[in-house]
Amino acid sequence: MIEKADILKELSYKAVRSSGSGGQNVNKVATCVQLFFDVSNSSVLDDEQKIKVGKYLKNKISKEGILVLECSESRSQARNKQLVNDKFFALVLASFREKKKRLKTNLPKFVKENRLKAKKQKSEIKAGRSFRI
Repeated sequence: MIEKADILKELSYKAVRSSGSGGQNVNKVATCVQLFFDVSNSSVLDDEQKIKVGKYLKNKISKEGILVLECSESRSQARNKQLVNDKFFALVLASFREKKKRLKTNLPKFVKENRLKAKKQKSEIKAGRSFRI
């Protein structure tokens, strides 16, 4: 598995002004933190892990292969940096998890019959509502 200390060395950050409401604090303080991680050139991840991260997070990775995450939940830049780090590690670890294979199940015969009976009854009720001349 990957070491957090090693991967933290490959992360880069940028502080920008948050958008939205918040009064004067939003207009003068750069509290929104953007995290950048170059997936394609990472020395911590092996080729298989890079492919898994690329597939799982394809909507968050730029054409250059850079993963971009952003956090502006808190009014504190330090807190936002911590939150974006947590989010990053959660997403990367989630990309390594294997999906459980879905087992195909068959419906019992009586379930199908009951559903069709209920449909027929409902259809008859609605047909009885129609106005005929």
